[in-house]
Amino acid sequence: MIGWMFLHVFFVLVLGYYFITALQWYSYKIERVLFHYSRYDWHLYFFVIPVLAYYFLNYFYELGKFYFAGYLVLLLLPTLYLWYKKLDKKLVFTARVKRFFAFLMLATLFQDFLCIATEKCFVFGVLLPLIFSYLASLLFEKILFESYKKEALRKLNSNKNMKIIAITASYGKTSIKNFLYEVLSKKYRVYKTPRSVNTLGGVVKDINDNLEDNLDFYIVEAGARQSGDIDEIAGFLNHHIAIVGEIGEQHIEYFKTLQNIRDTKMELLNSKRLEIAFVSKSTNVKPNDKVIIYDSKELDIKATLDGVEFSMPLNGKKEKFKTTLLGSFNAANLQVVILTALHVNMSLEEIKKAIEKISPVEHRLQKIEAGGKIIIDDSFNGNLQGMLDSYNLASEYKGRKVIITPGIVESDKESNIKLAKKINSVFDLVIITGKTNQKILDTYITKPEKILLKEKSNIEDILKEYTFEGDLILFSNDAPTYM
Repeated sequence: MIGWMFLHVFFVLVLGYYFITALQWYSYKIERVLFHYSRYDWHLYFFVIPVLAYYFLNYFYELGKFYFAGYLVLLLLPTLYLWYKKLDKKLVFTARVKRFFAFLMLATLFQDFLCIATEKCFVFGVLLPLIFSYLASLLFEKILFESYKKEALRKLNSNKNMKIIAITASYGKTSIKNFLYEVLSKKYRVYKTPRSVNTLGGVVKDINDNLEDNLDFYIVEAGARQSGDIDEIAGFLNHHIAIVGEIGEQHIEYFKTLQNIRDTKMELLNSKRLEIAFVSKSTNVKPNDKVIIYDSKELDIKATLDGVEFSMPLNGKKEKFKTTLLGSFNAANLQVVILTALHVNMSLEEIKKAIEKISPVEHRLQKIEAGGKIIIDDSFNGNLQGMLDSYNLASEYKGRKVIITPGIVESDKESNIKLAKKINSVFDLVIITGKTNQKILDTYITKPEKILLKEKSNIEDILKEYTFEGDLILFSNDAPTYM
């Protein structure tokens, strides 16, 4: 019985490993794992079938425990190991994950010893320890988070002279954040949230771990998966300046309608200390004393593979700006950066010099030359308009053009069809990655040569075989293997 108990504990931990990995991918939101998962076949292989096999073999066969041990060791574990090896986003053993496994181990052992002591269990339970551990972990993390949140608020309030700038958008918010940071840091002491940290939990952790004293500006990116997410961030930060960038159908599967996305993004204006808000015309709101529509006038844009030049009206005249950033859409991103910098008393000359020296955001139209090939890394650009702009940019190249893309994830079929039609008119070879949009893209991409890539780990070998010196290679969006 004791030997069987240890095998059972090991099995529950195996299930827990898959369960917590899926939760971590989807920000520990159980509803997203259940209803918005991209690979339900994995749920079947690594959770449903193992649980059914466990109960079926133990209830209907005298040697069920022996058969199940064989299934666990000879089939489930090797399959799970191969799955793990191919993942490009593996489980990170954070403190939260470690606490989950501690709860799971204790719950499983407690249940099993209780079963042995009472002799009333025909088979040790599997689901109950997982459910208990999830709920216990959820409660514990909420209690812990409240203490972290209070500490972060204390730290924010101790920076008496610091102004907070909050940024949201359907797409482009990380670029705006990085560009604004580079411009303001030429004159002020500035800190920004790192990478794509944009949830309340991420912001709280960043403040506690990294925010310094005596800053002039703290720039925060705010993201959302449901109504109320940004309102929660706004209520916590009570920022002084809000920037709401372009609104589109990114994450439409969560919000259902474009208006719901607009309403959620506009929650960023719910700050008690709001001085001014720069918002995109795509928000469909009317300007007032505090709300400025930053992209209401057209820009004269010239975008090439060497950079972007544009002019915008300021104080009754057109001012010209130049940057080595790629992509015409970056002119709009820089437009709101310019207006914000002017609002905080940077001179026009200071701003122009800073924009000329802005570095490209990593993986967003980042130009690399290697082995006689021009590589455009746009793997963090996942919206329709931005991707179409990058295709227009690629179309200017006179040589052979290659694209690697999974299409647009967390969007609708119509957007991917538009993308496919544009690919037809620009590229000579398309390498389709990921399973989410593979069928749609394979159907509507008809003119270029196509390669359907099942495993992203093979991309280097494919590029060696199918690309040549003088090619332009565009990495257009990326999706982890679980999508």
